[in-house]
Amino acid sequence: MAIYHFSAKIMGRGTGRSAVASAAYRSASRLHDERLGRHHDFTNKAGVVHSEVMLPEGAPERLRDRETLWNEVEATEKRKDAQFAREVEFAIPREMTRDQGVALAREFVAREFVGRGMVADLNVHWDIGPDGEAKPHAHVMLTMREVGPDGFGPKVREWNATALLQSWRENWARHVNDRLSQLGIEVRIDHRSYDAQGIELEPQHKIGAAGARREAKGEDAERAQDHRAIARDNGAAIIADPRVGLETLTRQQATFTVRDLAMFAHRHSDGQEQFDRVLDAMRHHETVLALGHDGHGAERFTTTSMLSAEQVLVRDAEHLAQMRGHSVSRADLGRAVDAAEARGMQLGAEQRAALDHVLRKPGLALVVGYAGAGKSAMLGVAREAWEATGYTVRGAALSGIAAENLEGGSGIASRTIASLEHGWARDRDRLTPRDVLVVDEAGMIGTRQLQRVLAEAAGAGAKVVMVGDAQQLQAIEAGAAFRLLAERHGAAEIGEVRRQTAEWMREATRNFATGRTGEALAAYNQAGMVHAADTRDVARAALIDRWDAERRDAPAASRIILTHTNQEVQMLNRAARDRLHAQGELGTDLAIRTERGLREFADNDRILFLKNERDLGVKNGTLGTIEKAAPDNLSVRLDDGRRISVDLKTYAHVDHGYAATVHKTQGMTIDRTHVLATPGLDGHSSYVALSRHRTSTVLHYGRDDFADEAALRRTLARERPKDMALDYDRAAPPSPTRPQPTAVARAPADPGPTAPREQPRRLAALVSRVFGRAEEHTPAQAPTRDTSVAVGSQEAGGGRHPGRDQVDARAQAASRAKTAESGRSADPANSDQAKALRAMMAARNAAPRQTPEAMREALAAAKKAPVASRDKDYGAER
Repeated sequence: MAIYHFSAKIMGRGTGRSAVASAAYRSASRLHDERLGRHHDFTNKAGVVHSEVMLPEGAPERLRDRETLWNEVEATEKRKDAQFAREVEFAIPREMTRDQGVALAREFVAREFVGRGMVADLNVHWDIGPDGEAKPHAHVMLTMREVGPDGFGPKVREWNATALLQSWRENWARHVNDRLSQLGIEVRIDHRSYDAQGIELEPQHKIGAAGARREAKGEDAERAQDHRAIARDNGAAIIADPRVGLETLTRQQATFTVRDLAMFAHRHSDGQEQFDRVLDAMRHHETVLALGHDGHGAERFTTTSMLSAEQVLVRDAEHLAQMRGHSVSRADLGRAVDAAEARGMQLGAEQRAALDHVLRKPGLALVVGYAGAGKSAMLGVAREAWEATGYTVRGAALSGIAAENLEGGSGIASRTIASLEHGWARDRDRLTPRDVLVVDEAGMIGTRQLQRVLAEAAGAGAKVVMVGDAQQLQAIEAGAAFRLLAERHGAAEIGEVRRQTAEWMREATRNFATGRTGEALAAYNQAGMVHAADTRDVARAALIDRWDAERRDAPAASRIILTHTNQEVQMLNRAARDRLHAQGELGTDLAIRTERGLREFADNDRILFLKNERDLGVKNGTLGTIEKAAPDNLSVRLDDGRRISVDLKTYAHVDHGYAATVHKTQGMTIDRTHVLATPGLDGHSSYVALSRHRTSTVLHYGRDDFADEAALRRTLARERPKDMALDYDRAAPPSPTRPQPTAVARAPADPGPTAPREQPRRLAALVSRVFGRAEEHTPAQAPTRDTSVAVGSQEAGGGRHPGRDQVDARAQAASRAKTAESGRSADPANSDQAKALRAMMAARNAAPRQTPEAMREALAAAKKAPVASRDKDYGAER
């Protein structure tokens, strides 16, 4: 199981340490210490699989010798309490091979440390713990002074900044997750503290394999006692209140398997006995509900808390849908449409149907639209009609760039959902009955967050319009709330793609949107827009050649290079800048220290902003061109035409803007795109990547990643959507150890005017394919003026997580012991408990609706900011 561990500490003489001895131990080598006049020999140490000294540009080659390096460092430091090095230690996912782990560590060290000017002594250890499991990790000793051709200079105080350490921690998690996704490994890590994730457990330190061996010999092991104490305390906390562990487990997944429970219990316990008790307490807690088996045969579970959040979401949505206080007159609608036509905007038939749908009286309206279908343009006309009637229209999206694109495309003043919630929790910018809240990219919003938004709107009597595409990038947090609500309440569907100029490209986008990835790729291949190369490096070079040729042929067109990982983005940015420098199109490079490390910027460089900043008017993902570069200031012309001045002393969250990850660009529209395919792409990200363009897109790949086009199609067609507890409505068989209450999705007692309608053909096919359901059709209503193209409600009959239900040996032993103890598969007491739990959930459904006041109290408690510290590991496994 991949865990997050990233720690940093200062090494100095004040604690009696020697730089040479430390380097010898970490590299398992024999080094002579000139200051102490002795040798340090650790050649008998096992487990070191890679050892390397990495030098920044301009450093003398003699420092590549480890003995020379650290003796020179020791000679440079004169004080008795001198600090001579910084050590960074991080865990490598054990799911990777040794070669993959070494490459992962080398790339990160080169980018984050050597790129900033540090000399890095990297040692990768692949120890085996007492439990027989690999414990791969890396030790990096870093110099603390500038280094040039003549050796070491003054110390760089900026390298001690807490903000820089926090950036390293975050970048390591991003780097690891990018590589895990690229390798097709399902696990992820999270750099945030438990507190920041809303988790009540205490983060645990890591015990290295060497520490475990020393502890086994009766010697003191660094951090081992603290680690086990924390694990033991966490295990005790879970045993005392298993809901703590279950809430942590369902933070990013709505359902789970027994194997998920066993892995979690292993991490948060100390010893076999406590592991058994933790697993038993969580698995058999009264809040655990059995849901049935997913499409891969694994039995899935959820918690009453997760199911309750989904049911409250459904109930608030139903309340909104029953409201009838947001009407727009025919005259206001007609004037808005006429004004749009006067500007040259001609709405298509599906756009007009969606416009009619969102302007009707109900307080909830959903629009499912393909990429480039003109959703923002339709919302712009709707905004004019709402404002003419006297409503205030407000926009919201999960990310800053999505909010910016919504505002730019529709004229709706927009903010991030986090910003809105921050204000609501402090009784500011509250919704009113005269508000219309438009939520864009709703498919990326998790269940709990969307439920809070709907609770605020329902309490205020505001109207909510949600727009999204269930096939694009999935929610980060648990659940697929937008898809569930579209199934239950119906949605206007805009399938007429308008972004691409050529009809065959629009048809290809429709194919991507409906899962026919092979047909879409075949169309681009036939048009000469899919290019294979022997290796990824050759494919990258060919992409830059084509990008450069098209740039010179059509300099006025907007363009961007897209790929999956941040590492590839950096390599593509570097290659693009090298090409422009060779042609004399960039000014003189200036070395600028950014939050991502040392970067060189010049006049005419493309720049990407990486953090929302209201004072500058930029979002995470905003692009621009540098008009004048200075050491502490950049004059930038943003792509929307605005000019800003960036003070690098207060805002350094920038990078080159020739290439970007696919996740940065959902919602963007660009004239031309160039895509480098890597194994981390799937059906969701490839759909986004290959639908951003207006006029052309070109896909490049290497045969070392994809043996042939069939392998490319298989990877780019992978569907990895998230599920909901309410997707499962079939009674589950009893657990081998005890029967579990079974969750049943509740149908509304009185459908009324929002009764589920017949599913549109396209979305019905998508739902059937993704969830493995048989298509069920309700009788179609006769078309009327008040009936839009809508999605019918279906109860889910199968799951869609590729979960594995094989329990590790300890979980199986615990299960067998429990079975032997109980000696039964079902009895009246357990049946009564199951009935009681179902009755409890029914009572929860009938309880008064959640009030905004209660929501604000919960938010205020959850928003407690953790204190940053370099001495504590704030990591947690996902």
